[in-house]
Amino acid sequence: MRIQFTSFTSALTRFLTPQVWKQAHQLHAPKKAASRWDLHPLLMVLLLMTWTSGDSEAERFATARAFYVARHQHSRRPGQSLSGFQQALAKLRLAVLHALFAAIRQGLTACYQRYWHSGGFVVMACDGSRLECPRSAELEKRLGCCSKERSAPMLYVTALVLLPAGLLWSWVVGPGTASEHEHLRQMLSTLPRCTLLVADCCFQGYQLYRDILQAKASFLVRLSSKTHLYVDRQQPLERFREGIVYYWPKTAHEHGQPPLKLRLICVRGRKRQDVWLLTNVLSPQRLSRQQAAEFYRWRWQIEGTFRTYKRTLPKIKLCSRTEALVYREAEVSLLALQLLLAQQVRRQRYGSQVVLRLGSARQGLLQVRSEITTLIGSQLGPRQRRWYQEQLAEVRGGGPGRKVRRQWPRRKDHKPPKAPKLRVMPQRLKAKMNRHLNAA
Repeated sequence: MRIQFTSFTSALTRFLTPQVWKQAHQLHAPKKAASRWDLHPLLMVLLLMTWTSGDSEAERFATARAFYVARHQHSRRPGQSLSGFQQALAKLRLAVLHALFAAIRQGLTACYQRYWHSGGFVVMACDGSRLECPRSAELEKRLGCCSKERSAPMLYVTALVLLPAGLLWSWVVGPGTASEHEHLRQMLSTLPRCTLLVADCCFQGYQLYRDILQAKASFLVRLSSKTHLYVDRQQPLERFREGIVYYWPKTAHEHGQPPLKLRLICVRGRKRQDVWLLTNVLSPQRLSRQQAAEFYRWRWQIEGTFRTYKRTLPKIKLCSRTEALVYREAEVSLLALQLLLAQQVRRQRYGSQVVLRLGSARQGLLQVRSEITTLIGSQLGPRQRRWYQEQLAEVRGGGPGRKVRRQWPRRKDHKPPKAPKLRVMPQRLKAKMNRHLNAA
C-alpha cells in the first residue's frame, strides 16, 4: 500500500513538475534578465536550505548550492555569495510563490484524491501558531510587539492540515498581530469539495460561519461558554447529547441577518469533561456523534505538524533579519515541510476504506540529508568540490563576530558591582589573628 517513491530526487520530480514551474514563471517578470539567480535555482536553493543541516545560514547555503550544481551540471551556474542570493530573493514577488503553491496543491489532489475521503468528508484541521523572528531594528519596527512587553517580533502562521494523514495543505503568513479568522477566510478558496473543517474554540463567530457556508464547506468547531445558542425547548445540559440549535447573536439580528440553523453535539471527554461541538451537518446519518468525536480527536494532528515544522526542520526561530526575507523564508520553509510530508504519506486500510497516514518525518529528513551528501560527493567535479570545501571551511571557521550596538531588552537593568567596604580591624580580632598565626 506504499506510494512508490524510490528517492528524494524522484519525489521532487513527482511534485515539482515542469507544469508547476511553468505556472510560477508566468507571473515571474524580473527587471534584470541577466541575473545569476533565476526563479528555479533561487527557490530550489531556498528549499534545500530548509532540509540541509548546518550551524549557520551560510553553511546551509553552501550545501544547498552545491547540491543544486551537482544535479544541474549542464545548466547555468547560480551566484556564489549568500548576500547576492538574499538580494535576489528579496526582489521575488510573493504572488509567484502563491502560484507555485497552488500548482503543487493540484498535484497533491491528483495524487491523493482517491484516498483522502473519511466518512464522505475531506476532513481538514485549522489552527495557527507564532514564529519568533530575530530582534533586528527593521523587524521590530515593521512587525511590532504581539505578545508580552518588549518581546521578540513574530510572524503568525495559520494552516490547513489534511486529516488523518497530517499532510499540510495550505497556509497564510502574516504579522504576529494578524487575525486567524481573516487567514482562514483567505484559505477558503483552496478547499476541495466536501470539506469538513475541524477547529478549536478560537474559531467562533457568526460571520466566520457564514463565510464557510458560502464557500460550500462544512465545519465542526468546539464551543466555549462565550457562545449563546437558542433552542426550541429547555433541556438540562447534563442530559443533552445532540440536537438542533440556532446561532443568532445580538449583532446579527440587529443588522437584519438571519439565524444559523446548526447542530450541537456533546461528547464525553477524558476526566469527565464534556466537549461541545457545533456543526452545520444536520443529519446524524451523514455525521454521527461517534464520527464527530473521532474527527475532533484527529485535530491533534495539526499540533504534530507544527511541532515537526518547529523542531524537526527546525524553524522555531527564523533566521532572516529583514521583512521581505523573513516572509519568503517562512513561506518557502512551509512548502519544504509540505513536500517532506507528502513524501512520507502512506496508504493504509482503515476499516472498509483506505485512508492516508503519515510516516516518520524525522526519518524522511535524515534520508533527504543523506542523499544530499551522497550526491554532492559523487557528482561534483574536482574544482567544484574544492570550492565547496573552501566555503565550508570559511563559514565554519567564523571570524571576529558581529557586534550590534543596541539596547537589548532584559528583565531588569544590569547593575555593576560596587567597591568593597574597608574596615579597621579591632584589637580583639588582631590578638586572635596573632594567636592563629603563632600556632601555625
